[in-house]
Amino acid sequence: MIVLNKIYVIRHCEAEGQSPESQLTEKGFKQAGELADFFYEVKVDRIISSPFIRAIQTIKPLADNLKIDIEVSKSLSERILSDKNMPDWFEKLKSTYEELDLKYEGGESSREAMNRIVGVVEDIFNAQSQNTVIVTHGNLMSLLLKYYDGNFGFEEWTNFSNPDVFELKLENNQVSNKRIWVEK
Repeated sequence: MIVLNKIYVIRHCEAEGQSPESQLTEKGFKQAGELADFFYEVKVDRIISSPFIRAIQTIKPLADNLKIDIEVSKSLSERILSDKNMPDWFEKLKSTYEELDLKYEGGESSREAMNRIVGVVEDIFNAQSQNTVIVTHGNLMSLLLKYYDGNFGFEEWTNFSNPDVFELKLENNQVSNKRIWVEK
Protein backbone atom coordinates (compact mmCIF):
# COMPACT_ATOMS: atom_id res chain seq x y z
CA MET A 1 0.00 0.00 0.00
CA ILE A 2 1.52 3.28 -1.11
CA VAL A 3 0.78 6.49 0.77
CA LEU A 4 1.02 9.28 -1.78
CA ASN A 5 0.68 12.16 0.62
CA LYS A 6 -0.87 13.42 3.84
CA ILE A 7 -2.71 16.60 4.63
CA TYR A 8 -2.93 17.82 8.20
CA VAL A 9 -6.10 19.90 8.55
CA ILE A 10 -5.99 22.25 11.53
CA ARG A 11 -8.81 24.22 13.06
CA HIS A 12 -7.31 27.44 14.44
CA CYS A 13 -6.47 27.90 18.10
CA GLU A 14 -8.67 29.75 20.62
CA ALA A 15 -9.51 33.23 19.33
CA GLU A 16 -11.05 36.45 20.66
CA GLY A 17 -13.93 36.40 18.18
CA GLN A 18 -15.29 35.42 14.78
CA SER A 19 -14.32 38.36 12.55
CA PRO A 20 -11.48 37.93 10.05
CA GLU A 21 -9.39 40.34 12.18
CA SER A 22 -9.91 38.45 15.46
CA GLN A 23 -6.64 37.47 17.05
CA LEU A 24 -5.72 34.51 19.21
CA THR A 25 -6.25 34.77 22.94
CA GLU A 26 -3.33 34.37 25.33
CA LYS A 27 -4.33 30.71 25.63
CA GLY A 28 -4.52 30.51 21.82
CA PHE A 29 -0.92 31.70 21.45
CA LYS A 30 0.15 29.04 23.96
CA GLN A 31 -1.78 26.42 21.95
CA ALA A 32 -0.03 27.58 18.75
CA GLY A 33 3.32 26.89 20.42
CA GLU A 34 2.09 23.44 21.48
CA LEU A 35 1.00 22.72 17.90
CA ALA A 36 4.46 23.72 16.65
CA ASP A 37 5.98 21.27 19.15
CA PHE A 38 3.49 18.55 18.11
CA PHE A 39 4.54 18.88 14.45
CA TYR A 40 8.25 19.33 15.14
CA GLU A 41 9.12 15.74 14.15
CA VAL A 42 6.76 15.67 11.15
CA LYS A 43 8.22 16.41 7.75
CA VAL A 44 6.11 19.27 6.39
CA ASP A 45 6.55 20.43 2.80
CA ARG A 46 3.89 23.16 2.60
CA ILE A 47 1.74 25.28 4.86
CA ILE A 48 -1.46 26.87 3.52
CA SER A 49 -3.67 29.05 5.70
CA SER A 50 -6.93 30.92 5.69
CA PRO A 51 -6.26 34.67 5.42
CA PHE A 52 -8.02 35.21 8.78
CA ILE A 53 -5.59 36.55 11.41
CA ARG A 54 -6.36 33.77 13.93
CA ALA A 55 -5.49 31.07 11.38
CA ILE A 56 -2.18 32.69 10.42
CA GLN A 57 -1.27 33.23 14.09
CA THR A 58 -2.07 29.56 14.76
CA ILE A 59 0.50 28.28 12.28
CA LYS A 60 3.17 30.99 12.44
CA PRO A 61 5.23 29.29 15.21
CA LEU A 62 5.44 26.08 13.15
CA ALA A 63 6.24 27.96 9.95
CA ASP A 64 8.99 29.88 11.76
CA ASN A 65 10.44 26.68 13.27
CA LEU A 66 10.48 24.90 9.90
CA LYS A 67 11.45 28.01 7.94
CA ILE A 68 8.51 27.48 5.57
CA ASP A 69 6.54 30.36 4.07
CA ILE A 70 2.83 30.41 4.81
CA GLU A 71 0.78 30.36 1.61
CA VAL A 72 -2.55 32.15 2.06
CA SER A 73 -5.71 30.91 0.35
CA LYS A 74 -9.08 32.67 0.47
CA SER A 75 -10.61 29.26 -0.23
CA LEU A 76 -9.79 28.31 3.38
CA SER A 77 -11.75 31.27 4.84
CA GLU A 78 -14.64 30.41 7.13
CA ARG A 79 -18.00 29.91 5.53
CA ILE A 80 -20.49 32.74 5.81
CA LEU A 81 -23.86 31.34 6.83
CA SER A 82 -25.62 34.67 6.14
CA ASP A 83 -24.84 38.36 6.02
CA LYS A 84 -27.90 38.96 8.24
CA ASN A 85 -28.00 38.60 12.01
CA MET A 86 -29.72 35.30 12.81
CA PRO A 87 -30.47 34.76 16.52
CA ASP A 88 -31.30 31.12 15.70
CA TRP A 89 -28.08 30.62 13.70
CA PHE A 90 -27.27 27.34 15.51
CA GLU A 91 -30.47 25.65 14.30
CA LYS A 92 -30.08 27.19 10.85
CA LEU A 93 -26.52 25.85 10.63
CA LYS A 94 -27.74 22.39 11.68
CA SER A 95 -30.23 22.45 8.80
CA THR A 96 -27.43 23.08 6.30
CA TYR A 97 -25.84 19.73 7.20
CA GLU A 98 -29.10 17.99 6.29
CA GLU A 99 -29.77 20.06 3.15
CA LEU A 100 -26.41 20.78 1.54
CA ASP A 101 -27.89 23.24 -0.98
CA LEU A 102 -29.79 25.28 1.64
CA LYS A 103 -28.62 28.87 1.42
CA TYR A 104 -29.47 31.89 3.54
CA GLU A 105 -29.42 35.52 2.41
CA GLY A 106 -25.89 36.68 1.65
CA GLY A 107 -24.47 33.32 2.67
CA GLU A 108 -22.94 30.24 1.19
CA SER A 109 -24.54 26.79 1.05
CA SER A 110 -22.75 23.81 2.60
CA ARG A 111 -22.14 22.41 -0.86
CA GLU A 112 -20.58 25.68 -2.11
CA ALA A 113 -18.29 25.90 0.93
CA MET A 114 -17.48 22.19 0.70
CA ASN A 115 -16.49 22.51 -2.96
CA ARG A 116 -14.22 25.42 -2.07
CA ILE A 117 -12.14 23.51 0.49
CA VAL A 118 -12.25 20.22 -1.43
CA GLY A 119 -10.74 22.08 -4.38
CA VAL A 120 -7.76 23.08 -2.21
CA VAL A 121 -7.34 19.52 -0.93
CA GLU A 122 -7.60 17.95 -4.39
CA ASP A 123 -4.99 20.42 -5.70
CA ILE A 124 -2.68 19.38 -2.86
CA PHE A 125 -3.23 15.67 -3.55
CA ASN A 126 -2.35 16.31 -7.20
CA ALA A 127 0.82 18.25 -6.30
CA GLN A 128 4.24 16.81 -5.56
CA SER A 129 4.39 17.73 -1.87
CA GLN A 130 4.26 14.79 0.52
CA ASN A 131 2.96 16.45 3.69
CA THR A 132 0.93 19.66 3.73
CA VAL A 133 -0.56 21.53 6.66
CA ILE A 134 -3.71 23.57 6.03
CA VAL A 135 -5.24 25.88 8.63
CA THR A 136 -8.90 26.70 8.42
CA HIS A 137 -12.07 27.06 10.50
CA GLY A 138 -14.48 24.67 12.19
CA ASN A 139 -17.47 24.76 9.89
CA LEU A 140 -15.40 24.57 6.72
CA MET A 141 -13.24 21.78 8.16
CA SER A 142 -16.33 19.77 9.11
CA LEU A 143 -17.68 20.09 5.55
CA LEU A 144 -14.38 18.80 4.18
CA LEU A 145 -14.55 15.78 6.46
CA LYS A 146 -18.21 15.26 5.50
CA TYR A 147 -17.21 15.19 1.83
CA TYR A 148 -14.87 12.24 2.41
CA ASP A 149 -17.02 10.61 5.12
CA GLY A 150 -20.76 11.06 4.62
CA ASN A 151 -21.39 10.12 8.27
CA PHE A 152 -19.57 13.22 9.47
CA GLY A 153 -22.02 15.98 10.30
CA PHE A 154 -23.36 18.63 12.61
CA GLU A 155 -22.95 16.56 15.77
CA GLU A 156 -19.27 15.95 15.00
CA TRP A 157 -18.78 19.67 14.33
CA THR A 158 -20.16 20.46 17.80
CA ASN A 159 -17.44 18.21 19.26
CA PHE A 160 -14.54 20.06 17.62
CA SER A 161 -12.02 21.80 19.84
CA ASN A 162 -9.79 24.82 19.26
CA PRO A 163 -7.36 23.73 17.97
CA ASP A 164 -8.26 20.43 16.41
CA VAL A 165 -6.22 18.41 13.92
CA PHE A 166 -7.20 15.72 11.45
CA GLU A 167 -4.88 13.78 9.16
CA LEU A 168 -6.13 13.04 5.65
CA LYS A 169 -4.30 10.30 3.80
CA LEU A 170 -4.56 9.43 0.14
CA GLU A 171 -3.89 5.72 -0.32
CA ASN A 172 -4.77 3.77 -3.45
CA ASN A 173 -7.06 6.60 -4.62
CA GLN A 174 -9.00 6.51 -1.32
CA VAL A 175 -8.99 9.33 1.21
CA SER A 176 -9.17 8.38 4.87
CA ASN A 177 -9.15 10.63 7.92
CA LYS A 178 -8.32 10.33 11.57
CA ARG A 179 -8.27 12.81 14.41
CA ILE A 180 -4.75 13.23 15.74
CA TRP A 181 -5.19 16.13 18.18
CA VAL A 182 -7.91 17.22 20.52
CA GLU A 183 -7.48 20.18 22.84
CA LYS A 184 -8.03 19.10 26.41
